[in-house]
This record gives sequence, C-alpha cells and structure tokens, in this order.
Amino acid sequence: MIITRTPFRISFVGGGSDLEAFYSRHAGAVLSTSINKYMYISSHRFFFPGQVRVKYSVTETVNSIDELKHPLLREAMRKTGVTHGIEISSIADIPSGTGMGSSSSFTVGLLHCLYAVKREYVTHEQIAREACEIEIDILGEPIGKQDQYAAAFGGLNIIHFQQNGDVRVEPLYIKNEVYQKLQENLLMFYVGNQRKASDILSEQKKNASQIEKFNVLKSMVLLVHDLRNCLYSEKLDDFGKILHENWILKQKLASQITNSQIDDIYEAGRQAGAVGGKLLGAGGGGFMLFYCEKEKQEKLIDKLKPLEMFNFAFEREGSKIIHFADEEF
Repeated sequence: MIITRTPFRISFVGGGSDLEAFYSRHAGAVLSTSINKYMYISSHRFFFPGQVRVKYSVTETVNSIDELKHPLLREAMRKTGVTHGIEISSIADIPSGTGMGSSSSFTVGLLHCLYAVKREYVTHEQIAREACEIEIDILGEPIGKQDQYAAAFGGLNIIHFQQNGDVRVEPLYIKNEVYQKLQENLLMFYVGNQRKASDILSEQKKNASQIEKFNVLKSMVLLVHDLRNCLYSEKLDDFGKILHENWILKQKLASQITNSQIDDIYEAGRQAGAVGGKLLGAGGGGFMLFYCEKEKQEKLIDKLKPLEMFNFAFEREGSKIIHFADEEF
C-alpha cells in the first residue's frame, strides 16, 4: 500500500491573477500558505489484475480506465500509465467546495501516489505542472494555477505566474516569532453554502478582458508585494489591513463572490475587532478568514456565534508519501 498526504491551502492576496486570461497579459502573483488539513490518497494492488477500482464518494470498478466517470482519476492514470490492477481510495479532512483548493490537492496527491506506484521519483514542480495540465488543459476547468503549486510545494510562499505560462514559487523566510504570531492572529469560520467554484471562475475569467476588472487584478497583484513587505518588516497590523483591501477589490471581479449573508458576517467580524479578512476561494460560501489580535478574539468568536470556528495551523511540507509498503503491480 502507498499513501500520500497533500495539504489544503489558504490564499491571502492575489487570487484571480493565476488565471491565464490575466497572467498572459500581465504577470500574476498570489501569497498563500498550506495548512495542516489534508487530502489522503491510498493505492494498493487490486485482486483482479485486469481491472481498476476507485473509491471516492462512490465506488467504480471498471475493466478500462476509459470507463471511469471520475475525470481526474481517469486522466491522472492515463498520464502516469498506471492503467490496471490497482485500487485507489481518497479521504479528506475538509469537504470540497469550501475554498481551500480540494480538487487540486486531490490531483496533486493522486499523481504523487501513482508515480510512487511506478517507482518513479518526481519533483514538486513536475507534480504541480502536470496537475495543471490535467485540470486546465485536458479537462478545461476554468481555474488558475495557484492551488496545484500550493498543494505540491507546501509552506508560506509567493507563487508567481509568468506571461509565458511558467510558474515560480518564492518561499517566504520570515522570523519564527512573526510566523507564530501570524498564525495566532488568524481565525477561520465556516459560513456554509458549499459551492462549485467553476461558475464564479468562469465569469471572472470572462470579466478579465474588461479593462476595469483587469486593473482590479493588477492592484491585487501589487498587494502581494505589500503583504510580503509587511511580513519581513514585522508590521502584522498591516497584514489585516491588506487582507481587507484585497477583499474589497476581489468583490469587484464577479457577481457571485459575495452576498448579503457573507457581507453581514464580514461586517460583524470587523465590528468585533477584526482588522480585516476575506472569504476563501472563488467566493459564494465556504470559510471566512479574519485577522484579529489575540486580546480581541474572544469578542469576535462570541459575535459570530453560532458559526463554527475552524482550528488550523500552517504547514511547510507539501505533498509527501507517508506510507510505502512494497508490492508488485
């Protein structure tokens, strides 16, 4: 049996600039971190060597990978050449549709697992790049490239998207006390309404051709560098202010990013002491992140009842193999 563990991510600023409609005209950037919530992919030899069995929300047993209904499983197996005699299962700490890049964590972890089945060493860069190829180029999902690289590499990074399509990951080496204080000052609440990001991202992709929306994304990219500077200069109060500025800008990108319920939650959080925050992911629902100093957090938590607070911590490892028991496929 082989098991991979691949983290989910929190994107702070710059989201949307990882879409080709933007970065092909103006280089994009996102500042994000991976967290200690994971997608687990396991594989082992299937009893019937000519068949494939996959288990996710449903179970499929097929004679050919072409028969698989799950597109990510089908295309990852096709790309890696692992096509028969295997059973694959997945389990996640967080449900899909909540704004933490679950589908890309699935694809990255799956590719990592399948290459391990073949006894092939692959870099984080290769796994991330091939996950992008599957999701964007082959399956035509209207998504960007940040989630795949965040999941593969792990850690606190700026992910740069070049106009030629290349991606560069810049790790941020901040002081440990700043790193710890940043974690302590971030609170997350589940606001509900799981959703498929593709609808919002499709509109956002289309809107990127409009000069007003394009300029909004350019402003959000500039905030990435502002946020990096505040971390290196240890001015964490500015972190919350930049999150707020980014959230105000993000709402201008597409019509479904926020709604009256989300606006009310965000305003209540700000009134209770949060400096700033944002809804994670494409928008519409999922998790709301706030930056709030520790002495004000009790008031914030009380103000947002009955929303459930979600505990998390940063992680630095990215996708990794956590179990490897040798068996022939």
